[in-house]
Amino acid sequence: MAEGRFAGEVAMITGAGGGFGAAVAKRFAAEGAALLLSDINKSALDNLVEQLPAAVNVCAEAIDVTDENAVFSHIERGDKTLGPLTIAINNAGIGQVLTPLQDTATGEFDRIMTVNARSVFLGMKYQLAGMVPRKTGVILNVASAAGLVGAGQIAAYAASKHAVIGLTRSAADEVARYGIRVNAICPSFAPTELFHEIADDMAARLGTDRDGAYVRITSRVPMRRVAEIDEVVQAMLWRWTRKTRS
Repeated sequence: MAEGRFAGEVAMITGAGGGFGAAVAKRFAAEGAALLLSDINKSALDNLVEQLPAAVNVCAEAIDVTDENAVFSHIERGDKTLGPLTIAINNAGIGQVLTPLQDTATGEFDRIMTVNARSVFLGMKYQLAGMVPRKTGVILNVASAAGLVGAGQIAAYAASKHAVIGLTRSAADEVARYGIRVNAICPSFAPTELFHEIADDMAARLGTDRDGAYVRITSRVPMRRVAEIDEVVQAMLWRWTRKTRS
């Protein structure tokens, strides 16, 4: 029988193939949770599963989290395989190369909004469908500092994360009466693949290398460095105790 702080919990994590998703999946696994994992990148997801302790109960699928039928089937399969979902981290998302708003292609705006905002809507739609009748559960949506204050040159990305925060606040207001908590975390830069892509794009535009781009980025950060992935994961794991409402 699994032991640890999350023993008996079933945690769903989207975008689990890398970055925050993979890191938090490993932490949940180490503390006894059963895991319902997804990522559009099957090889990255398979690689993560291979790194998890053999005793961990895992259901992992390569799905498109913008596909409603795929999300519904994934959660349904997790419920049958692992048990009722108690924790959900909607982490899947994509970034945007630096582009002035007036030069941003409409199709690119639509793609970013679909992946970053629609996926969170669909995730919560079917996560809450199971949590509300049981009057228990915790959901964490991964937004961004750009969703709080905006960000020049990545307007579509910032808009998508504003949408995530709006969805989070609205859902929290709806389901608090059932003893369900819905929150968002809003990290800034951390060394994920998304961050490396932004840095490489900036480097190309500035005629420098990745290290030069890092210096340019961190010069605007008060601590003069980006966050470590584990620092963000620590915040993601804070206060996960849940209570069942009678």
